[in-house]
Amino acid sequence: MRGRRLWFVGIGGAGLSAYAQLARARGAEVGGWDRVRTPYLDALGDVEVEISPEPVTREGWEAVVSSAYPDVPGLRRAEFLRELVSGASSIVVAGTHGKGTTAALIAYTLRETGRDPAWLIGAPVLQLGSNAGFGEGYLVVEGDESDRTVFGLPAEIAVVTNVELDHHTEFASAAELEAAFERWLSQVRHVVRDAPAYRGPLALPGEHNRRNAGAALAALELAGVPRAEAEGPLAAFTGTGRRFEVHEGDGRTIVDDYAHHPAEIAATIAAARERWPGATVRVLFQPHLFSRTRHLAWQLAEALAAADDVTVTDVYPAREQPVAGVTGKLVVDALSDRGVLAGWTPTVEEGARRLQRRARDGDVLLVLGAGDVDRAVGMLGG
Repeated sequence: MRGRRLWFVGIGGAGLSAYAQLARARGAEVGGWDRVRTPYLDALGDVEVEISPEPVTREGWEAVVSSAYPDVPGLRRAEFLRELVSGASSIVVAGTHGKGTTAALIAYTLRETGRDPAWLIGAPVLQLGSNAGFGEGYLVVEGDESDRTVFGLPAEIAVVTNVELDHHTEFASAAELEAAFERWLSQVRHVVRDAPAYRGPLALPGEHNRRNAGAALAALELAGVPRAEAEGPLAAFTGTGRRFEVHEGDGRTIVDDYAHHPAEIAATIAAARERWPGATVRVLFQPHLFSRTRHLAWQLAEALAAADDVTVTDVYPAREQPVAGVTGKLVVDALSDRGVLAGWTPTVEEGARRLQRRARDGDVLLVLGAGDVDRAVGMLGG
């Protein structure tokens, strides 16, 4: 990429920040714009970043644009990622749940066994030092189906953790989503799907993480890592940012987790029960996206009902515009229909205060959601 000047619109996001790091490592000059300064920008060091309310492009620079800004002209992030992946032997990890953790497990194990991987992962990974890495071995990529990006990636090894409808504005049905995966996988030489759960020692709790580790192990074996060599790093891996991230504060345990889909919420609550048997589990949940809340309110309530105490905030809109009649109260009402009296606190601040009032020493407080609900961790003393 030497000689190219790449301006990333949305450079502070988990995805584009990683792409910018890899592009710079491959010789490009990079810069970009975002609305706010995020922790992902730290890894870019002194790269020029413009912070302003509205998207900015630069004359003489090639724009690479996040899918969050469809009206900004330039190379779409899916096209640019395809270009990055095309230049290396790649392991692409896809699926509705667990793809970030599985990709990080693979990259970490490849690195720890001396295989010098590169990686692009949509979450911070403390043990890897960054969500992007630049080795000469396999390129490990977390692929995203939310805007169909993953279906354009030329993988040597494809890993599918699971397939469940989660993006209701992009796919009309689960059958359409499944068909898109099948078309993509038909073009891949090696496919890992429905791998058996890993039963060896893991630092990560929960059956969902045993399945993630099983998928990672199968991919690693295809990449030439013997099982016996992989087991040590798998056991030592402690997770990615906001995936069962444990904080201790004021006599309570606080777990910050990105879970926003019913299956993820159920898995996280089950993992907390497994790790702290007998503890009271209290949840602060922020619904993510109006479309998901409208379609899955009942299923969200069903998953949340497994906790001992539930507090729900209003919807984090992300890229969507408000929908009349769709608020977080839909989830509260669905919980009520199941006989669960949940707290309705429209703001994260109110939710944190409610949890703080109700919590007792020894409780486990789960902060769940894909928006900005993670702010509550500091408010709760974590």
